[in-house]
Amino acid sequence: MKKILFTLITLLLISCSVDDYPKFHYVILPVESYNVPETVETGLVYPITVTYKLLSSCHLYEGFYYDIHENIRTIGIQNLVEERNNCNDLSSNSPEIEVSFNFSPMEIAPYTYIFRFYKGKDEEGNNIFEEVEIPVE
Repeated sequence: MKKILFTLITLLLISCSVDDYPKFHYVILPVESYNVPETVETGLVYPITVTYKLLSSCHLYEGFYYDIHENIRTIGIQNLVEERNNCNDLSSNSPEIEVSFNFSPMEIAPYTYIFRFYKGKDEEGNNIFEEVEIPVE
């Protein structure tokens, strides 16, 4: 009985092809617009709202790209892209999608947070960012 079960499991595993699994990769999409407070206070929570556009029907929202380096916060929109042949291009008429996260400043005044919103790439392939300084009161 164990030999039959082992043979059946082996046949099932051999019959599965790696090509049967969906392929995907991650991309960071540009932030179209954002809404941030002009100033912040420690101990409070502030919603940071951004909008972005989907590029195709194969793009799926996966959250924020959020990098912290000292007082600098770098933000982009992380998407999972399914690699399939039947993706519909949405770049020309995609509605803006709004997403947000909460920001709670930890440093006390006088201090300034710098938010760098990813805006895409230039002609040479360099990342472009729009920076906003938000002082802590």
